[in-house]
Amino acid sequence: MLRMLELAKTPQDMMNIKIEDLEKAIYPVGFYKNKAGQIIELSKIITEKYNGKVPCDIEELCKFRGVGRKTANLVLSEGFNKPAICVDVHVHRIFNRLGYLKTKDPEETEFALREKLPQKYWIPINSLLVTHGQNVCKPIKPLCEKCPVETYCEKIIK
Repeated sequence: MLRMLELAKTPQDMMNIKIEDLEKAIYPVGFYKNKAGQIIELSKIITEKYNGKVPCDIEELCKFRGVGRKTANLVLSEGFNKPAICVDVHVHRIFNRLGYLKTKDPEETEFALREKLPQKYWIPINSLLVTHGQNVCKPIKPLCEKCPVETYCEKIIK
């Protein structure tokens, strides 16, 4: 991400960089070639339709091709410091494994958490649980013996 921002800091600048340079800057990210093209396309739309300002509401963000609720919530929480819950597969899996929720997919989890989780935890929960999900509460063979909340976990594995 930082390498990308070294190339351009505004949508106006980003839409004019060479796609090859952007691909190289974001290379460690999965699907970097697709994402580079999409970043340039979104930068053009933001510049032309939104006067260079990223929209700060979920409905507008979700109108962009390739932007779903997870990404839109991440933009709101990290970019605008607005209360939003970014739910990815890790957040969905861990809250269900713990027994805190019983939901079918990340979108249902987001709406359930909006009702149940105190708002002060909405922004930090994603980064905390993603790290936990990658290192401890793995999808297959979770490392329960290393888990700091293991005694509270119902260990619901789907």
